[in-house]
Amino acid sequence: VQLVESGGGLVQVGGSLRLSCTASGDAQCISAMNWYRQRPGQGREPVSANSRFAISGGKMRTTLDMNNLDPEDTAIYFCYAKSRGGWPCGDYEWWGQGTQVTVSS
Repeated sequence: VQLVESGGGLVQVGGSLRLSCTASGDAQCISAMNWYRQRPGQGREPVSANSRFAISGGKMRTTLDMNNLDPEDTAIYFCYAKSRGGWPCGDYEWWGQGTQVTVSS
């Protein structure tokens, strides 16, 4: 399985961005897709839906809509997928290469 993110970039405070992640390869083994982010100098953390962030999609593609962005949202955003286990899929996790989001003040 390969995960490819797109949509990152530079945005001003209060702006919006949409990130997309598309799965290819043996994608029928994917049970769930999620988003993580890694802010400068910090570890990787899951991204949850809230009043500013909306996550949508299924097992082949997922999008992260981010609104009213803040400099604290500056991070590398990663797409993550987990296999559904069992045969023939097995237990695997996959990560995208990450896409940079920079929010300028």
